[in-house]
Amino acid sequence: MTEEGVARLQEELESLKSDRKTVADHIHKARELGTSQNDAEYDNAKQEQSLLEGKILNVEDLLRRAVIIDEEGAHHASRVVVGSGVKVRQGRKTLHYQIVGPPEANAAEGRISNESPIGAALLGRSKGEEVEIEVPSGTIKLKVLDID
Repeated sequence: MTEEGVARLQEELESLKSDRKTVADHIHKARELGTSQNDAEYDNAKQEQSLLEGKILNVEDLLRRAVIIDEEGAHHASRVVVGSGVKVRQGRKTLHYQIVGPPEANAAEGRISNESPIGAALLGRSKGEEVEIEVPSGTIKLKVLDID
């Protein structure tokens, strides 16, 4: 992961942990009311707590397993590696992707996972190479124009 991606996950973890108090308050209030009508509120609050704790465990696991990418090295690599920016031509279009790990992938920002069909196919390629990639909509051809 990039340093920026790790920082975002750490912020998300802190936010999720701060939500614990709100969820605990919901459980406490529902338990105090204790009528059968409020059993649904209690059940909902417990489910909310369960989902929150699951998210916390997931983010903690991602952070524990995260390996920080040497972005500076990736920018100077002669071949596409995780962390590289890659300018490619697809037909008449020129596109730019940054190859990142799955937790940081965001297609709208041009950040594609190294595990996606395009990301995996670009790994190890160098400037000038062409690659055909099977994607859900069919086969696409990309030519690597530049690695940054």
